[in-house]
Amino acid sequence: MDKTTEVKVERNLIGLTPQDYKGRPTTLCPGCGHNVVSNQIQAAVYELGILPEKVAKLSGIGCSSKSTNYFLERSFGFNSLHGRMPNLATGASFADTTVKIIGISGDGDTASIGMGHFKHVIRRNVPMVYIIENNGCYGLTKGQFSATSDQGLVLKHQGVNLLPPLDLCMEALISGASFVARTFSGDVKQMKELIKAALSQNGIAVIDVISPCVTFNNRDDALQSYVWGREHEAPIQGISHFSRREDMEVVNFEEGTYREIQLQDGSYLVLKKIDKDYDPTDRNAALDLLTESYKYHYFATGLIYFCEVPPTIQEQYDLPEEPLNRLTADRLRPGKESLEAINVSLY
Repeated sequence: MDKTTEVKVERNLIGLTPQDYKGRPTTLCPGCGHNVVSNQIQAAVYELGILPEKVAKLSGIGCSSKSTNYFLERSFGFNSLHGRMPNLATGASFADTTVKIIGISGDGDTASIGMGHFKHVIRRNVPMVYIIENNGCYGLTKGQFSATSDQGLVLKHQGVNLLPPLDLCMEALISGASFVARTFSGDVKQMKELIKAALSQNGIAVIDVISPCVTFNNRDDALQSYVWGREHEAPIQGISHFSRREDMEVVNFEEGTYREIQLQDGSYLVLKKIDKDYDPTDRNAALDLLTESYKYHYFATGLIYFCEVPPTIQEQYDLPEEPLNRLTADRLRPGKESLEAINVSLY
């Protein structure tokens, strides 16, 4: 009699498999750093045990904005206009306070046409994970310079970039973000742990991903290339995310070599010191680190800054727990008596 071997399917805390978090096949260039980001987002959401239907994935225009198609196919997704993803995220956060919002943008989408919206979505503290897939060029429109392109960068069809770049972690920090991080598509473990931590926060969490464009900006001397990134990435800490303290205690970190941060959902982020005694809760230290890394041309990756989360825009407006987009018209519209009372109060 034939014996059938039972195949054990890996499942997370809510009984779903990694396949439940997949997206459609990518149409980006083979080797594009953006594909790494998509893979790590779906891995992070799977490991946290978040239901895909409780995630909204939003984007603007550009190669980066195609990424939402390549992870969490069961989640709600929407492409907005160029640079307007933060506006869409603000509206979505009002419509349903129970949904996790993941916003995907690029350096062109955020640092140029969308810069004003980027600054204001941070100022409002919209509860979302804002991921910038930063490749230092406009890949979708054939490789023009972006606002994060390094000064002196030479691109085949564009000549020499004469302007200094914007640092989006610096912009996020001075705009008031309570969670600011940078990572690199060549460092998948760090990226996944940072995404998990960002999803565990309530306020806005900004992650700037150095994500190489292998078609238009991958010369060995280009800052956003794989070669440069591997040679000049300087992780400021080892990062591990733990859902429970018991899981963290199993690792048995050596005393004095790490610090722990408790996130809003009760999980823990453990930061293991590498080569400098860096304090990510010190805003001035974060500004100094970003200034130094720009001056000496290296990428400081890891958790750049973290602080206690101020009230989100949802809390400021005292929104109900029941999603506004589930309320029927008769419940949203004031009744006759309510309107009369309002009119009387205005006399």
